[in-house]
Formats: sequence, structure tokens, C-alpha cells
Amino acid sequence: MIERALRTVLQKRWDSGKILIVLGPRQVGKTTLLEEMCRTGGDYLFFNGDDFDTQAILANMGEVRLRQLIGSHHTVFIDEAQRIPEVGLLLKLIHDRIKGVRVVVSGSSALELSSSVSEPLTGRKWEHYLYPISWNELVGHAGYLAARQQLEPRLVYGMYPEVINSLGDEEAVLRQIASSYLYKDLLNYHGIRKPEMLSKLLVALALQVGSEVSYNELANLLRIDRNTVEQYIGLLEQAFVVFRLPPFSRNVRNEISSSRKVYFYDNGIRNAIINNFNPLALRNDTGALWENFLISERMKRNEYAGAYGKRYFWRTHAQQEIDYLEEYGGGLHAYEFKWNPQAKARFSRTFTDAYPDATTQVISRDNFEEFLG
Repeated sequence: MIERALRTVLQKRWDSGKILIVLGPRQVGKTTLLEEMCRTGGDYLFFNGDDFDTQAILANMGEVRLRQLIGSHHTVFIDEAQRIPEVGLLLKLIHDRIKGVRVVVSGSSALELSSSVSEPLTGRKWEHYLYPISWNELVGHAGYLAARQQLEPRLVYGMYPEVINSLGDEEAVLRQIASSYLYKDLLNYHGIRKPEMLSKLLVALALQVGSEVSYNELANLLRIDRNTVEQYIGLLEQAFVVFRLPPFSRNVRNEISSSRKVYFYDNGIRNAIINNFNPLALRNDTGALWENFLISERMKRNEYAGAYGKRYFWRTHAQQEIDYLEEYGGGLHAYEFKWNPQAKARFSRTFTDAYPDATTQVISRDNFEEFLG
């Protein structure tokens, strides 16, 4: 098993007395990680939220029956908890009334689980995120040299654990993940009125990685209304398929302030959606893949390190742009991404004059480990 960085964070809070919630996409190893940690701690009680019988058993369960069900177990693990009716009240009941029981929860839909537990579990939970394998986790598992040799395949096939461990069969694994798991929670959500539009919307978003996304243009392309486009992108974000990056706008009159960029949590899923697994030498979207890879990997790095700065891109109506900005520690840090280390990159004078204290750096395949370290 590839050692996960989140394990160290969870271990520190394992006996905190609060409910541990781990959110993230399906198939990234949440169950594997949490079951292994529960097993190390001794006997535990496991519930699979995807199982209909389990959903029926746990629905509307009172304290007496719950005590009988838990018995002498000291740890309860509820996997895919968003599928359990009123799971927030169930977890609150265990936490408040059954002392000495550690509760561990996983979920692949932030929308459903967060809405169920946010109010009942106020002050009673730690919430964390697990993503596909990070670059640092891959280096720790395979070694620096082997990881560097995998850089180009990782831009194409992504970082899902099963994909990394399925050498030669990556395309089949990714197609299965994209078709069987990607929409599992979304299609069960009552807000999806036009499920056939999800696939079309994802293809459109995949083809616009690294570019500004116009909700109006997408609405015209898909022949649906703008509000539906915005709602569906929000739902895809809550299901950990894509995430949005807002524009940075503060001082310059013609800075773009209302558009968004949309990135995928994983390059392999993005390429599965457009059915393009060609090597980099045969692609015309290497720059977009490199940008998506670096921003998603930086997100993992920041989450596991507890670095919670704000993230942006920057662009003006005159097409001056910077790929990625972070604001943390009272400072602004700007990054340009270039796959080719020899490619020239120049930071706009408009930006540097408006934000003279901002740091600037070009990230290429020669120095990206520093950016992700």
C-alpha cells in the first residue's frame, strides 16, 4: 500500500474524542486507509453506506438499539456515510450518548455529507480530505528516480492508486472509474434534472482546462440555461470531479473579476472524459495538462501540510495573464507554468507595477519538486 500523507494527520487526532471525517473522490483509497488504521487499533465495527441493508438498519435508529449494535466495539467506521439517512443525527447520538467509542467516517460527496453533518456535529468533528496519490507520496513509495521517470505517464494517466498499480492497463482502469464511479453520487442527487448533460458538460470543461470558463458560452453550447450550468459545475465540485479557481482582482482597472477557471482533480479522469491517452509527443494540450497537474498537486500539498492560503489566477481584458497565484502569510506569490524549461516566461509589467511586493517564479519540469515540496 502506498503510504498516505494524511495518515500522520489522522493519527494525531485519532484519540481526540471528536468524529473523524475524511472526504474525497471515490476510489482514491479512503476505505483502505481508514480500515487499516481501524484494524491497527483493534476490533472495530464497519458499516458500508453503499449497502441498502446497512442503510435500512441505521435509518432512524434510537439509542437503545444503537448501543446493542455497537456492543463492546471501541471504534465505529461508517464508509460512504452520505448514503445513510439522517447520518448527522446518528453520529451526534453516538458521540453524545455512547462514551468511549471512536467514530470514523468517510464520504465521497461533500454536498450530501456536509449538509447532513454540519449543524448536528458543530464542535464535534475533524474534517479532512484525501485525494488521488500526491507527487510526494509517489516519490516516497517508488523513490525519486522512478517517480521522475513516471512524470510524463502521470500527466496522461493521473494519480489514482489503482491506475498507478496497473502498469499497462491504465486506460481500462480509468475508463471504469470514469464510467462506474464518477457520477455515482451525483446521479442519486435529486438536483440533477438532466443527467445526460453531465457528460457533455464535462467534455466541454475538459477541453477548456487552463482557459477561462464562460457559463453563458457553455449554456449556449449545451442548449441549457446558465443557472443550470453553474449549478452542475457546483455539484461536480462537491463530488470531487472538478474544482474552480477564481480571478485575483484588486488594483488594476481592467483586471478580470467575474470569470472562473475549472480544473480536474486528476489528469487521468480528464483524459478519460475526452478519450485521449496519447503520449505527450502526440498531443497539443501538454501545457494544459502540466498546468492542471501542478495546480491539483499543489492543492494536495497544501491540504496535507495545513497550508490554507487563497488560490487565484490573474488576467486582464488585454489578455495579460498569470497562471496561478497564492495569497498567504500576508504576501502574494505568482507562478507561471512551463513544461519546457527553455521556454521564456515574462511576468506582465501591469501586474508587477500594481503588486510590487509579490514574488514571481516560473515552474518547469526542472524545478517543480520545490513547488510541490
